Amino acid sequence: MIPKPPRRRACFVVPLLAVAGCGREQSSLNPAGYDALSITQLFWVMFAGAVVLWFLVNGAFYYVSRIRPGRFDERLARGILIGGGIVLPLVVLTALLVWGLSLLPDPRRPGDGLVVRVTGEQWWWRVEYWPEGADEPVITANEIRLPVGQRTEFRLLADKVIHSFWIPALGGKMDMFPGRETMISLLPEKAGTYRGQCAEFCGASHAWMAFAAVAMDPADFDAWLEAEAADAVPPADDAAQRGQEVFLSEGCGACHTIRGTEAVGQVGPDLTHIGSRLTLGAGRSKVTLDDLSAWITHTEALKPEVRMPSYDLPESDLAELSHYLKGLK
Repeated sequence: MIPKPPRRRACFVVPLLAVAGCGREQSSLNPAGYDALSITQLFWVMFAGAVVLWFLVNGAFYYVSRIRPGRFDERLARGILIGGGIVLPLVVLTALLVWGLSLLPDPRRPGDGLVVRVTGEQWWWRVEYWPEGADEPVITANEIRLPVGQRTEFRLLADKVIHSFWIPALGGKMDMFPGRETMISLLPEKAGTYRGQCAEFCGASHAWMAFAAVAMDPADFDAWLEAEAADAVPPADDAAQRGQEVFLSEGCGACHTIRGTEAVGQVGPDLTHIGSRLTLGAGRSKVTLDDLSAWITHTEALKPEVRMPSYDLPESDLAELSHYLKGLK
């Protein structure tokens, strides 16, 4: 008879492999902020407690079934039931509850000045930066940048359906509701690029509703925000000039804004500095000439049920339009 493979070993190996793989830019187990670190510590304490409890319970079963089967003294049995079934859970759960509740106030604290207003659209992110004392916001889309060492306050809204704002490496999640503003604040401690995601199913392209979150040195962030507030750079060459003409003649400006041009649409993402962003289509692809062309001509295939239609353009017009958009730094 061929012996069966040991299944018990897999019960330990599979979870450990899963935990070992949680070290990328979208992981709560790879914290880069104060709030995420608190959540990670709570997770590991609860995980360690679960392991200890597993061994205690199974060790007790093994003891009474294999080592000492038979009748127990009534007083000893009553002590085990009361101590292990009432006192121990009460003490442990109360301690975990108190510690867990102590973590809640931090993400609800006001920021250190900067307020970022994020609106969940279908399926992209409208982002408005309100520096302290500003009369009007700096508007961008599908990318979050915030200074390291400063607590940034996020004001969250949704347009049509419920979304959920989550940057696992920086902190917890917060739901976004139509007609109701919610708030969360995050304190990044490590510069880097992380991945955010909508954590609430919101429709056909929910899986393609992501964004890059970039934690920057405060001086670099201030310089970026100043550049982001500026109008779009003029076309750098004849091809870019023709691309801008294609953009305006095809009616793209009815949905998109490019500051400094006639395009003032509010339906879709602001494209003023799209060439400097890390992703296209809310994390769907990179911002390359090929990706821009593919997005323009196959929008509905790349993002099901998106409101932007696919365009059938002559090859030369498509190349020039992509060249123009890529140059919007």
